Amino acid sequence: MAVSHDAFPARRRRPSSSEAFVALNFSDQRLLRSLFLLSQDISSLHPLGILLKETYASTLRKSRLISILFEELIRNPVNMLPPSASLCFEELYLVLQRIKILLEDCSSCSKMWLLMQIPSISSSIHQLMVELSTLLDIFPAKQLYLNEDVEELLNLIKKQCSQNARVDSSSSSRDDTDGENLRAQVLTMLEGIKKEIVPDPSSLSEIFERLDLSDSASCSREIENLEDEVQNQRGDDKSKADAVALIGLVRYAKCVLYGASTPRTGGGGIRRQKSAGEVSFPSDFRCPISLDLMRDPVVVSTGQTYDRSSINLWIESGHATCPKTGQTLAHTQLIPNLALKNLIGMWCRDQRIRLEEQGQEESSTGASGRTRRRNKTALGATKMTISFLVSKLRAFGAPSEAAADADRVVHELRVLAKTDSDSRACIAEAGALPLLAKFLGCAGHPSLQINAVTAILNLSILEANKARIMEADGVVNGVIEVLRSGATWEAKGNAAATIFSLTGSGDHSSSSSSSTSSYRKRLGKKGRVVKGLLDLARQGPGNAKRDAMMAILNLAGDREAAGRLLEGGVVDVIGEAMDDGEEEEEEVEAVAVAVLEMVVKKGGLVAISAAYHGNMVRKLGKVMRDGSDRGRESAAATLVNMCRKGGAEMVGELAAIAGIERVIWEMMGGMGTERARRKAATLLRVLRRWAAAGLVNEGHQHQLQQHHSVVVSPASASTRIVLPAA
Repeated sequence: MAVSHDAFPARRRRPSSSEAFVALNFSDQRLLRSLFLLSQDISSLHPLGILLKETYASTLRKSRLISILFEELIRNPVNMLPPSASLCFEELYLVLQRIKILLEDCSSCSKMWLLMQIPSISSSIHQLMVELSTLLDIFPAKQLYLNEDVEELLNLIKKQCSQNARVDSSSSSRDDTDGENLRAQVLTMLEGIKKEIVPDPSSLSEIFERLDLSDSASCSREIENLEDEVQNQRGDDKSKADAVALIGLVRYAKCVLYGASTPRTGGGGIRRQKSAGEVSFPSDFRCPISLDLMRDPVVVSTGQTYDRSSINLWIESGHATCPKTGQTLAHTQLIPNLALKNLIGMWCRDQRIRLEEQGQEESSTGASGRTRRRNKTALGATKMTISFLVSKLRAFGAPSEAAADADRVVHELRVLAKTDSDSRACIAEAGALPLLAKFLGCAGHPSLQINAVTAILNLSILEANKARIMEADGVVNGVIEVLRSGATWEAKGNAAATIFSLTGSGDHSSSSSSSTSSYRKRLGKKGRVVKGLLDLARQGPGNAKRDAMMAILNLAGDREAAGRLLEGGVVDVIGEAMDDGEEEEEEVEAVAVAVLEMVVKKGGLVAISAAYHGNMVRKLGKVMRDGSDRGRESAAATLVNMCRKGGAEMVGELAAIAGIERVIWEMMGGMGTERARRKAATLLRVLRRWAAAGLVNEGHQHQLQQHHSVVVSPASASTRIVLPAA
């Protein structure tokens, strides 16, 4: 990515000089008061400590004088403003609005981003001063009968604004010159990184000191601000690429100049950032097909909104109807729901969730991922940062030595491994995996152990890294030991999540399915893995229990591993999860039912029946009635398999559940997913056939009784269920 010296993209949140603001239909006195308050708000803004200091301070001084002017006008009001005065004041109100937004934006944005936009911001401020000067020139002073003091104040403001307006925007003040020189140094450094030239530490230090980025904490805040800029540049790949390049530079400088960040601690240690699957998100953001958070919402011809990937798969499967309404689709054109996408993006930023990281490597396939792959500057900075951190890891001796320093370096690698697929690939290729593995046994340093296992978890998201993790010396065994005897629940939970990722985290492509299947077999043969996961699922708190159940679900996909899980007591674990009535455990219950579905498929029905003697059917019926959408779907699918494998006795147990017919009809009527509706319809057909067979047997028995003149007591009649007509 070449970073142009001539034009850096304008910050998207800042309105252009032509952007319209709608003023309220104020009365004369309210308009004057609004102008006074607005100018006072501007003058009370905190001055910039760096960059554009003189320009910013000059604008604040003018606003302060304008606020005094309107304060005097409020104290000595006229009966009615002349039309020319009203028009002038309304236009002045709009200009001041734009000045306020521009200055607030400069105060809150990234320092690096502000530096890159000095030409654009200087031009915008100059244009606003020209407009302000023009409005003051036509200020109807005579019609307002201003006293001498106020006229003198007005003339002072006019003079200051006209001086700024007369200065050609291409000429540079000292303020602009200093900023431009610093900007040129940064751009030159970015070009050097693109060509794999390592920045000179002294030059780097000088730049960051001038930007007041003087420690690791300030650099971390700067990275967060730049990440916000990436989100703000919607639809503008070049602007995103420029912001990502700056993130790479700041991250490199932070590590080289100030050392890796000190991990934040509190409570049980550092908790990995929640994924979308661990956060309860608004139902309107949920795709009706996948029930996951929508990343690319689109509208079909019926007006319903779905995630693009889910509805595409639905249509490509040969369906011509709307999944939610059942209406025939007039066409298959998908219209982006940009308003909803923006709302989801805002919600994700508030929750500190990156849209690129939802959906297993979307960062590699979406627009942002394409931007990062094309961004040679960002990639170069990432490689330099990783090389520096890995060399620091190699320099550490025994894991117990310099644990605090090692913790900071490992934490930095953990954060990098979470950013994008390029970083994950670079870290693994640099040989970090065996180095991370030696810190997995640091039970005496819980934070270090958590960071090490979580870094491996983040690396495992990349498909190519799965093989590296499985083959690297000591990595898998280290993760298993953390699962069994980790110092904290968080470490154990992240070890379980790593096993889940290695055994198939949702990528069902042909290239990955064979490898994840072999990893599933290999890990499923290890008794320590099975026992560790089952113990964590029994004893762990919410998140750790969920991670364990998800890993168990993947292992249960292998018949041999499913047998070991049954021997280890997975049926009891499932039953306990289904008995837990806590609302926050609803997701664990849904995963537990999915595990049960998989175990039944793999031949575990006999073990389930032996353990629960019919209670499991009632438990599943309760989940169908009260569970989450995902749990209801898995419960219906499990009952279909149990009824098919268990015969009439199993169907009879289902039919004996009070109100089961209503629950099935509600699911068929549109509640939940399409698969849930199909399974509910299958259950209804199974119950109908069972009921019909019962009627036939009853009729045959009655005929035999009449033929032999045998009187049958009511108690001997078979139980019947009455179902609604189809």
